[in-house]
Amino acid sequence: MQEHTLHIPSTGRPPVYPFCAIVGQEEMKRALLLNLIHPGIGGVLIRGEKGTAKSTAVRSLAQIMGTRKEVKHCRFSCDPEDPTFWCDQCRQAAEHPAVMGRMRVVNLPVSATEDRVVGTLDMEYALTHGQKKFEPGILAEANRNILYVDEVNLLDDHIVDVLLDAAAMGVNSIEREGVSYCHPSRFILIGTMNPEEGDLRPQLLDRFGLMVEVKAEAEVDRRMEVVRRRLAYENDPAGFAAAYRLPQQQLRQQIEDAQRLLPHVTWSDRCLELIATLSIHLGVEGHRADITLLKTAMTNAALEGRTAVTKQDLLLAARLALPHRMRRQPFEEESLDLDWVRQTVEDYGQI
Repeated sequence: MQEHTLHIPSTGRPPVYPFCAIVGQEEMKRALLLNLIHPGIGGVLIRGEKGTAKSTAVRSLAQIMGTRKEVKHCRFSCDPEDPTFWCDQCRQAAEHPAVMGRMRVVNLPVSATEDRVVGTLDMEYALTHGQKKFEPGILAEANRNILYVDEVNLLDDHIVDVLLDAAAMGVNSIEREGVSYCHPSRFILIGTMNPEEGDLRPQLLDRFGLMVEVKAEAEVDRRMEVVRRRLAYENDPAGFAAAYRLPQQQLRQQIEDAQRLLPHVTWSDRCLELIATLSIHLGVEGHRADITLLKTAMTNAALEGRTAVTKQDLLLAARLALPHRMRRQPFEEESLDLDWVRQTVEDYGQI
């Protein structure tokens, strides 16, 4: 029998646990990757019991996110090639020198105050100098980044309302005593929660493009591997991260390739017809689900290196985009009849 020892690592800030080292949880990882490739999918809600790598997976995204252009010295990291969402300073500037930056994971604590989230206006300065002085908040940091909310179901209602407004408009607006200020705030919203600690408001639930249910591994070998890798990481974080450097680089390259391929992915009217059929039969509210389902299917095709949406792409997209949007009675759990969905897709013929 092989023996193992436990080494207590030295203090200091260790490297983030590698995304590629997470055991199992394939749907969760796929949903996160799809949002990195196509932020327009609308984020993802990860629901599950404690200790199922929810937070670890989100924080590990920092190591596989690619670079992007941003305006030099812009505190909102505006895209120099997209004037539609420039801040006031970028609109007024004659030139927009570009530098390379990297997407970040910005945390929104459950205990955050409204001022910390939206930012603050210095009213005394405005009255004295006749100019607006804005102190950025979390929504400013989140622009063009990932906004991560752990225990999102425990957020105060007024903070939820602020998130809904920003997520819908891509802009954060602050108004105090007749003085207003707006800045871009387009972000990928990722939330994690334990359903046992309370549910999520339907208005916020619908704002998540995708939803994933995660559970602890049920196979002995997988559970053993989870423990092995976690202890190996804690014993030597730098060495453990170095062992996964190549897979991480390959995954980052796959994401960048998929982003370039995505504009060339095609779909047919038969594909749209199938999506509409699924949504109508399942009682899905509104049209956001149909749009998200198609975006997800297209992005999955790009991630797989294909230029046309297939039935397998639609099946995956349906599992991720439909359950949390189905009509349900109070206290009734979401329930997607996967067998019916699979059979319907298979019987639909050529798409």
